[in-house]
Amino acid sequence: MTAEGDVVGVRQCRRAAAALAVGAALLLTAAGPQAAADGSAGTAREEPRRGAPPAGDRGALVLILDSSASMAGDDGTGRSRLESARQAVGTAVGTLPAGHPTGLRVHGAGQAGDCTGTRELVPVHPLGKAGLTRALRSLEPRGDSAVGTALEQAAQDLPAAVGRASGTRTIVLVSDGRDGCGLPPCEAARKVARGTPGVRIDTIGFQVGGAARAELECVAAAGGGRYRDAPDAGALSRELQRSAQLAADSYRLRGTPVSGTASGGTAPALVPGQYLDSLGPGEQRHYALRLDGVSTATLSATAVPHPGAAADPGAGLRARLLRDGAARGAEGGEGGEGGEGSEGGTCASGAESFAQAEGAVPLTSAVARVPTRRGAGRCDAAGRYLLVVERTGEEAPGSAPWPLELAYALEEPPGEDTASAAPAQDAEDRGEAALPAAAELPHGEPVEVRGGSGFNDAREIGPGVWRDGLLPSQTVWYRVAVGWGQRLRYSVEFTGEPVVEGWSGKHSYGATRVYTPTRVPVGGADGRTRRTAYAGRSASLDMATVPVAWANRYGGGEHVGPVHTSGGFYIAVTLGAGAAEIADDPRVGVVLRLSVLGERPDGAEPGAPAAHGGGPADRAAGGTGAAPADRGREPPPRADNAQDSGAGWSGMALAGAAGAAAVLLVRRRRAAGERAPVVRGAAEAAEGAGDGAATVAAPSDARRRA
Repeated sequence: MTAEGDVVGVRQCRRAAAALAVGAALLLTAAGPQAAADGSAGTAREEPRRGAPPAGDRGALVLILDSSASMAGDDGTGRSRLESARQAVGTAVGTLPAGHPTGLRVHGAGQAGDCTGTRELVPVHPLGKAGLTRALRSLEPRGDSAVGTALEQAAQDLPAAVGRASGTRTIVLVSDGRDGCGLPPCEAARKVARGTPGVRIDTIGFQVGGAARAELECVAAAGGGRYRDAPDAGALSRELQRSAQLAADSYRLRGTPVSGTASGGTAPALVPGQYLDSLGPGEQRHYALRLDGVSTATLSATAVPHPGAAADPGAGLRARLLRDGAARGAEGGEGGEGGEGSEGGTCASGAESFAQAEGAVPLTSAVARVPTRRGAGRCDAAGRYLLVVERTGEEAPGSAPWPLELAYALEEPPGEDTASAAPAQDAEDRGEAALPAAAELPHGEPVEVRGGSGFNDAREIGPGVWRDGLLPSQTVWYRVAVGWGQRLRYSVEFTGEPVVEGWSGKHSYGATRVYTPTRVPVGGADGRTRRTAYAGRSASLDMATVPVAWANRYGGGEHVGPVHTSGGFYIAVTLGAGAAEIADDPRVGVVLRLSVLGERPDGAEPGAPAAHGGGPADRAAGGTGAAPADRGREPPPRADNAQDSGAGWSGMALAGAAGAAAVLLVRRRRAAGERAPVVRGAAEAAEGAGDGAATVAAPSDARRRA
């Protein structure tokens, strides 16, 4: 059914004024990503997810340890290199989360001249630290290095990826010299990268130099990972911890698999929800959607390359929303996209790039179709539209495909009083939200917190002071409830840390970015990610948004236009890969000082939609734009996988929830004097998105309990 049919169906439900039916419709809408409208009743019908990655999919890790005869040499401390390596592996494994799929393989485990000398000591399975420690104790240095053979075997040790985009499969190779056998390691790494979806190969050179180091650097580049130098046992332990933890904390992808096409004519049709695809170098992916003439459609594309992998600074991600006629014109040479000879044209575009030379990080580009107030814009008409997502700006070909996560949210039109309101003014807000003089950030002892890996498991926090730790190349995510009329303000401090010997003159960066509940990047004064230099000493950043208002969508600038939906705003914090050459500790400390400013109206903004599709906390609170205090409650229990997550409630619980949702909705409509339509899609589509995203008490609450 078309999006126009969706709107008609919803209006029929409202005229019927059946509270229980409305409550049931809300529950069904939240049950899964594939919502198709029932033409007679206007309620949502869900299709089961097929082939989606299981909830909590965190990929897998294989450690390859050099146990060749050369590892018997003294590492400069009176111990053999193998003894130090065994201890470093044990320390790294001890920092991994319980149950993370981990395996151990060695190379150089045969006799001299035996190029098949590689053994799987521990198969990849949920981590058992005691068993892995016992296996390490059994190792003795012998034989020749067989790096190439070990890489090929390690790829077979990894579990198969599920779908086109899944959790990162990581191989971490430790070696103290060159391959002594016939299979070139670089060739083996390229073969593994081509044949193993989502694989990343990190290499660590333990007291190596010259040709041996160049060989390991080549392996890492071919495998989409990073080379790390370990001149001593302490550095080896530190770099092993970083590689292993980065693998375990990789972005948790969520969505229904979809295959975008190279042209618009055969593009798969999307409905509000969340999807997974992949995007190769220079590729374009097309997706079709059908819009009515009055709803706001927001689409975001998040690319998740291997963190810290080599990348051109200008490489990036671009998203465009086109009228179908514009795409046909571009493909058929009838004037080009958005040109004078094309029908319709480009409705919206957004682009993000790495803009730094230290390696890849997650990128999110978003576009929105916002109908004009008078309904006379060229992209206001109902019909077929195309989302086009492409990789741009890459000079070096041959890099790995990027997993791609798409989120599509649809918002119905507001009441007349809201539609006529004025957006935040650029002259007043100028990108930094014109903060009141009294808007001081909180102080006090920070509360420890661990950020999520991405949008789907962002850690929910509230106003207060929080402390976390970041690995070099890592991005962590937090989610903050911001209501109508409120604005978000925070600072990020990258703390001073002990530095490694010889760090002088080296520097990296820290960065932060804000995203709306529908995953649209919010710009600052310069419209870009906030970034500061980091060289081992304390460095800080400040960020703020304008007050949330429905009418902001009609305002200008990246700092005003996106801030038009209440709910969970996302904060992303990144530490550059170069920090690995500066900080002596595996992680660098980060302190967040967070405020949510402004009085939140009781209930939804008059005439505006309730924020249903914001994220895990919205669903936990009933999907009704609950007040921030409600978001601190423990979320309902979830099933073990995404497909079954909506089936864990009993019939009585369903009926009770439906009735409660209906009553709440009716009360809010009466209070507002107008209907409160639904935002569909985005996080509602990602069943299981809240896995691992436990709510964290605010600092003041934590102190009271203590």
